[in-house]
Amino acid sequence: MHFFIRLSTRLMHLRKTTIGSIILVFVVLSATIAYALEPATFENWFNAFYWVLTTMATVGYGDYFATSPAGKGFTIFLYIFGIGLLSLVIGKVIDSIAEVQRQRGAGTLTFEGKQHVIIVNWGKKARSAIEEILENAPKTQIVLIDESNRHPLETWEQVHFVSGDPSSDSILAKANIKDCRAAIIFADERIQEAALIDGKSLLVVSSIERIAPHVHTTVEITIENHVQNFRHAQVNEFILSHDAISRLAVRAALHEGSSDVITQLLNRTNGSDVYEVVVDLSWKTYGDAFQSLLAQGATLIADREDLGINRKLDQQIPPNAKLYVVADAETHRKISKQR
Repeated sequence: MHFFIRLSTRLMHLRKTTIGSIILVFVVLSATIAYALEPATFENWFNAFYWVLTTMATVGYGDYFATSPAGKGFTIFLYIFGIGLLSLVIGKVIDSIAEVQRQRGAGTLTFEGKQHVIIVNWGKKARSAIEEILENAPKTQIVLIDESNRHPLETWEQVHFVSGDPSSDSILAKANIKDCRAAIIFADERIQEAALIDGKSLLVVSSIERIAPHVHTTVEITIENHVQNFRHAQVNEFILSHDAISRLAVRAALHEGSSDVITQLLNRTNGSDVYEVVVDLSWKTYGDAFQSLLAQGATLIADREDLGINRKLDQQIPPNAKLYVVADAETHRKISKQR
């Protein structure tokens, strides 16, 4: 008994590749011995190989079985050692799966995908953003970077978690920042002072722009005076969180119902939304684009941040134009297919 305990203990500490090699050699050697002992029973080596596997797996179909005393003795040997080795492999596989899940929950695994969206700093707004992304594009892979030590959405398969300082090069590398599609940096709700919140966000976005300047970055800013600092860091877009809420509240008070319109445009669950459309080469002026899109059920509202193009319908569309429309999802899909 002591021998078996020592043997099993040593086997448990072997590397997975070593155990795999031992199992392979054991099965091939056992099949060769079985065929040598009873060539008439198995007819060929492959049948002996098949019998060894079914015996080790305790399946025992009964289509092949040893008849000689030597063959039966070898069968007993397979029961004792073969099944034990197979159980060891199964145990290793289960341990490996459990270890991967543990590392996934702890946020220590490196993300290997591409064209994903990175979200920095966990909170209510981050959760809403993740829900919005998956509502709009269910197949999108999301990487959440946060300094907590546990995956907040562990049951969500499409959300990968990386634990650590989001301004660190090694943490951004774990999130595969170079191959991501976009990065959204939310204000860290755990910091009390607004200036420090923006300081951390600026540090994070500076690291991203240094490592992967091609990545589209969107940052939540808490103090309006800090906008110029973020512009200097080459941030693509920024959102003034408190400012936006305050302005929405004022509009709701002065213009009844206006907040409902804005809320509708911010919600992709139903109704219309704001979408970007590719410029058709047949459109020469904003008026051409406006009439063409209107006939398809969409309303042209802006070229980049310019919301006054309805007063410039006779002007030429510039080469670098980015046109935005208000439409429902189905209309946008039809327009996109035509491009």
